[in-house]
Amino acid sequence: MKEDFLHYLWRLARFDLRDLTTTTDEPLTIQQFGVSNTNAGPDFDDARIRIGGLQWAGKVEMHLRSSEWYDHGHDRDPAYDGVILHVVLEEDRPVYRRDGSRIPCLELRQRIPAGVHNRYWRLLHNEYWVPCQTQLASVTAPVRALWLQRILAERLTRRSAAFAARLETEGRDWEAAFYLTLARVMGGKVNGEAMEMLAASLPLRLLQKHKHSLLQLEALLFGQSGLLPEPAAGEVAYVGQLRREYQLLRTKYELQPLPATAWRFLRMRPNNFPTVRIAQLACLYHRSGQLFGKALAAADVRELRNMFVVHLSNYWRDHYRFGPVGERRPARLGEAAVRSILINAVAPAYFTYGQMRGEQRFQDRAVELLEELPAESNAVIRQWNKLGWPAASAADSQALLELKSAYCAPTRCTSCAVGCAILNRPDAEGAPLLSLNEAARAYRLVG
Repeated sequence: MKEDFLHYLWRLARFDLRDLTTTTDEPLTIQQFGVSNTNAGPDFDDARIRIGGLQWAGKVEMHLRSSEWYDHGHDRDPAYDGVILHVVLEEDRPVYRRDGSRIPCLELRQRIPAGVHNRYWRLLHNEYWVPCQTQLASVTAPVRALWLQRILAERLTRRSAAFAARLETEGRDWEAAFYLTLARVMGGKVNGEAMEMLAASLPLRLLQKHKHSLLQLEALLFGQSGLLPEPAAGEVAYVGQLRREYQLLRTKYELQPLPATAWRFLRMRPNNFPTVRIAQLACLYHRSGQLFGKALAAADVRELRNMFVVHLSNYWRDHYRFGPVGERRPARLGEAAVRSILINAVAPAYFTYGQMRGEQRFQDRAVELLEELPAESNAVIRQWNKLGWPAASAADSQALLELKSAYCAPTRCTSCAVGCAILNRPDAEGAPLLSLNEAARAYRLVG
């Protein structure tokens, strides 16, 4: 059992409330359960309880065993002096405040409905891809739709925080923050970190000085990447030109290149090779040094897509990396790559801009953009499809990706509206039915 199960029981009053007493046999009445605290400190704030003849207002802390109070160092933390009730599965040791007064304790071990406990146990102890996959069919469409909307907002907020961190690093320069974000997205899962390191080593203002020369942009990016090869007999003139340009620019700007070992080529499709992505990044900033401004001004998805349709220089039309000639192909960002940029760079940038500027329309625009784009296709989304939860748009696929990684993988079932809906099913043995108001309250409190 996890501590979050006690949080769930407390938030939704899913335990036997009749004839409550503390572990010292004092009558206990819960008048207000309080508000879940998502920051450091006790688990719930602003609770109201009555113990014996005394009225208490303050904080509630929860543990599986009462001795965890000492294991976690709460006895030395002044933030826990205001705890008025210790809610535990089992009291194995009395707990005292720093002033020596004993904290009243409520033990829930004998007050959990058997059906709720058993259902929770089954969620936690199985080997399914998601804990509740055999019970997903019981979750109603409204619960699913509302929860995916909430999860999408959580994902955008999390990605917005990452964008905001880059923004602060870049001195509130929106174009520079977008440049770093774009580079990371173009690198994908395998080379994303290396691409962002490359972008960080070449400030956007430096690229903008040379934006009118594609050769110089390529020389800067390939030289800094560490991927430019040593001189070799029979190499094409283009590679030598890149090397000479980079040597001049490296000396001028005192640049230090990344090690070539930062990049990964194995088990990748040639279209996703970092050399190809670097060449595409150079073309994007050759065409425009103000990509974020253009994205803000774009009238629709079609205009956004066109921003990222670039054609590479001649060498990269039949090469995937420096050296041998590859199969000739259209040397441009493919539809899937452009869609990834819109989902993972443009939408979070919109959302951050709306949050920080206080303009709700840009936050709405981020969601609308995802709703207009087709759903992503990857192993996670294909598995959700098999379970009967298909993604109709990128908004759905992004929400389902977040649901899997942030809730299902760590088995945060009691913090999930889907998990709560399953635990609250009326056929749970001994579990009382929820009223409509209680169900609405459950949905509001799960996060």
